[in-house]
Formats: sequence, C-alpha cells, structure tokens
Amino acid sequence: MFRFPEVHPDAVCRIELQRTLRIPDDNRDYPLPPGLARFSLDHVDDYVNRVPEAWARHGGVLLAMSQAEALWINFHGDYPMAVKVAAGKIDALTGDTWTNALSPKHQDYLVVPDQPWLDGFCVEKGLIRQFVAMPLGEGYTAEEQLTGKAEHGGIQLMVYPMKAPVYEQRFRRGTEILFEPCCEMAAPAPEMGLAPGGLMRQEIYEDHYGFDAWDKNAHSRCFVHILNSLQYFAVTGREPPARPPTAKQYSDAGLPWFEYYAADQKALDGAKRLAALDSVAARHIKQGAGPMSDNEPVSPSLIKKLGSGKGVVREGEF
Repeated sequence: MFRFPEVHPDAVCRIELQRTLRIPDDNRDYPLPPGLARFSLDHVDDYVNRVPEAWARHGGVLLAMSQAEALWINFHGDYPMAVKVAAGKIDALTGDTWTNALSPKHQDYLVVPDQPWLDGFCVEKGLIRQFVAMPLGEGYTAEEQLTGKAEHGGIQLMVYPMKAPVYEQRFRRGTEILFEPCCEMAAPAPEMGLAPGGLMRQEIYEDHYGFDAWDKNAHSRCFVHILNSLQYFAVTGREPPARPPTAKQYSDAGLPWFEYYAADQKALDGAKRLAALDSVAARHIKQGAGPMSDNEPVSPSLIKKLGSGKGVVREGEF
C-alpha cells in the first residue's frame, strides 16, 4: 500500500503480486492467464538476521516463487499514480537501467488506474513477455542479458502521485469520469530475478495526463525480493505455496483465460532492447539444456472479455 497523505487524502495505491500460470514459451501469443491468488508477502525487517546483508539494506518485502514460475502485478486505486516497475533494476517498459526519476523523454512508467495490471516486459505494441522467475547467475534474467551482471534480482516498484491541484481540477469538479477497473532447473542460486517468458497479448497505455501532472517531489518505493522454495523455508520457517498448475492442465480443465480492451487508450510501442532478449525457453536451448518441461502449446477455448466497456448497455435497433 502506497499512501501520500501529504499530497491528498485520496492518494492511495495498492499493488498486488499475483500467482499465475506460466504460459507456453513458443512464440505464439496467448491471452491473459488467470490470477491464482496473491503471493504472501513478508517484511524483510522481520527476518533481518536470516537474509543477505544487501537485502537488509534494501528493506522492502520478500516472497517465495518456484523456479520458472510466473507472476503478474495488479494495481488498485482511483487516485491517478505514475508507477515504475523494474526487474533487476531493468525498467520493464523501456529496458533501460533503473532511475528513481520519471523520464520526460520517453514513458518509463505505467499510469494507474488506466493500467489495471502488468504481466511482463513490454516488447512490442500490444505484446509482453511474461515475468518468469529464474535464478541469478545462469544468464536467463533480463538483468543479466542486458548488463552481463547478476547483481540485483527481485522487483523494484516506485510510485508517484498526481499533483493535488491537477486531481482536484480533473476529477473533483466533474470534468472527467474516473476509470473503473473493472520446471526442474539447476541447483538453487543465492537469489532470484525475472526473465522474459512466453508472449502475451497486453497493451501498455500512454500517459494521457501529461508529464507535468505528476508530483515529482512525492514518491515512495519498495524492493520485492524473490526467494526460491528452499530459501523461503530457511528464512521464514514456513512451507512455500504449492506450485501452480501448468497451462495445459488449466486449459484441459476448461477454465477461462482473459482479453482486456480499452478502446479509448493508446498503447506504447514496446522497447527494442527488451524485444531482443532471449526468452527462457530460447536460452534453455542455447545453453544446451534442451526443450523446457511443461511447455506444451495450448489452445484456450474459453476466453472472457474484460475492459472499460464492460457493463455498458447497448441501445440496439428498434
């Protein structure tokens, strides 16, 4: 929960990290997979004597993920926020190295609540590559592929609220309607990061408020550390969650996938730096490990439509 009471009493944003299916990494594009419940988060400060010294400096929270497990990030809140998301200090929208500031040259942040969620690295207009957890030091993560180093890992979040006068003018006075959001791997590495997985249909929307709408003097950030199952048990003393089903198991059960539409929003083009990265499956083969397990193509038969037009009554003809 990010709160900015010094800016405005309504300036609150909640961010959830959701467990999900790992979609097939086969260069086909898939609809949105489901959320399979929130990841349980623990405060790093509660386990400061059991985590690496660098983690204690970072603060933030920690969660458990199995190797090659996927996640997506869910955003809640009516007060507009500019949210930066990075993996291993690589911006998930641009592929650039993390900075605390918002970039005035090219959009390196999401606009919430216009953007209801983010499932991966923005590689093309309308396409992302899914966030997949992989151990640092084996060359899979976006961080390692772009910098040659396995240094940071984890997820970095930073939130900037809209300036209070802009919010009051645009929303409080009724000039604008609020959006209603509707594998088995090698031995464990010391830390985990996020690598690009399968292709998914998802648009990352342009900032239609303008760069000057955001309060650059008010911001808050959080470092999300990722532990594998053995590390999580060693740190917390609790069993990690069970692995989620595979995409094939889920589809074979006839459960729904999703498509999201927001016809009034423009999508970003995607980052060439991110598009050039190897996916997890491609790097698996390059490193001589052969095809990934649990990576069979699926053909989702039940796809539910979501979006800002949901619930609108159609007049029809009469």
